[in-house]
Amino acid sequence: MTIAPDNVTGSPEMPRKVLNTEIGKISIYDHVVIMEGKANVNISIRNGMSVLIDVAKAVGFRPVVYISNRINAYSVDPNDYKYLEMIPNLKGIAIVTYNEFSYNTASMEENFIRKPFRVFNNLHAAKSWAKYVIEGKVIV
Repeated sequence: MTIAPDNVTGSPEMPRKVLNTEIGKISIYDHVVIMEGKANVNISIRNGMSVLIDVAKAVGFRPVVYISNRINAYSVDPNDYKYLEMIPNLKGIAIVTYNEFSYNTASMEENFIRKPFRVFNNLHAAKSWAKYVIEGKVIV
């Protein structure tokens, strides 16, 4: 894993930190974490635990929304969402998909988590929704 330098400005456009891992690229902003998984990987708690720990260290206690920007085709085990339930400062999950099949698959994942969850077809909409979640304007 490589870690890009922290963004000292903390601007909303530039991530505070970027993690390039074996499962994908994670961009960490003030209140949003965006994951772009590598093509054809299987993301699970087994291969993602060390990444999750690194993200938790970078985020600290700030409330965040996780956005999975699914620009590549990869698989996830929705049963692993139970581990995300245990993260108190994770306030919501957004999935961004780019075709109907991926949208339908991501929509099914909502059944596996009780935190605010939404599927979008563009990253901008997901970021806007994340802002509402952080501000407490979205409830389950």
